[in-house]
Amino acid sequence: MSRSRRKKPIFAITSCTSERDEKKIWHRRLRTLERTAMAGTSAEAWSAYLPLLENQACTVWEMGKDGRHYQSPREFAEIAEHRANRQGRTPQERASLKKRLPHQRMGK
Repeated sequence: MSRSRRKKPIFAITSCTSERDEKKIWHRRLRTLERTAMAGTSAEAWSAYLPLLENQACTVWEMGKDGRHYQSPREFAEIAEHRANRQGRTPQERASLKKRLPHQRMGK
């Protein structure tokens, strides 16, 4: 897996590492709403019953990861140059960082 590469440079816009806890809350809320809706339905109305949609419990935009962003190779090069100039102490180190940083970002 050390050589695996990302096929498309699309990344999550995020401030968190995982949405696991938020997904647990979301699905718990969805199951609770579904259970209460089913409990309020009479036996005669079962044929007309429609299950709830996921968006009725919560929206994706309320979670930690807000959508996705495409980064072009030109943007990769600009970011790598900026970080290399900030982090590198010698010209050789800066050149090495400019070359290495885009490959690190594209790794899985």
